[in-house]
Amino acid sequence: MLIKAKNLKGYKLDSKDGEIGKVKEFYFDDKHWTVRYLVADTGNWLIDNQVLLSPYVLVSVNKEKENIGVNLTKKQIEDSPALESHKPVSKQFEEDLHGYYGWPTYWSGSGMWGDYPYIIHDSNEWKASTENKKKWNPNLRSSSFVTGQKILATDGEIGNVEDFIIDDETWAIRYLIIETGNWWSGKKVLISPQWIDSINAEESSVSVNLTQESIKQSPEYSEESLLTRDYETQLHSHYHRNIYWKEKPLERQILTDN
Repeated sequence: MLIKAKNLKGYKLDSKDGEIGKVKEFYFDDKHWTVRYLVADTGNWLIDNQVLLSPYVLVSVNKEKENIGVNLTKKQIEDSPALESHKPVSKQFEEDLHGYYGWPTYWSGSGMWGDYPYIIHDSNEWKASTENKKKWNPNLRSSSFVTGQKILATDGEIGNVEDFIIDDETWAIRYLIIETGNWWSGKKVLISPQWIDSINAEESSVSVNLTQESIKQSPEYSEESLLTRDYETQLHSHYHRNIYWKEKPLERQILTDN
């Protein structure tokens, strides 16, 4: 299921023994463009620390009830490695966090999730996903950091990042929603992360390998109800790009690595 990040924010997080808070934002890596952690707003509980939850323990997303099931107890979360609020997520913290919970290290292996192109929720299979020792250094970015950044086509600026569209099965970011502002009468378009060349933190910009004209001729995006397979097919066909849901797992992994 595809869901807008702004809709996801505010969803209740239900642990094994009660609600622990609500989704505040998320961190993703800029290689695979996959959500690595949800950040929980815990209210008056664990107020001084960020609570980071990996998709490994997100067992269900209920759009109607606006909640997410978390396969942890409050005690497990309370005793987990602490990350002070407003502090960046370091590699050492990630290693400590994954070691504490026994999560596989997604940065070991060439797939989106370690040795696999899909996330594995069954802990009995986690050991196998860490056997490949090929590692890469993730560069995590928060949703709030990228939101609002300008989008640069190959021949000029086209607008700003308004939101993200997330696949809650793989936790991949499938699209960025771009508000085109005065450039195209306030219309919105979707850009796949696969079409992004780079993120420039100093200039607060995201560069895409598309021209202004090709973007202007793309299918317009307006409401989430338009985000059907037919619409996605039209979008990928317009840019002459492969359709991600028809690729074999190995092909997805190769495309992500390139």
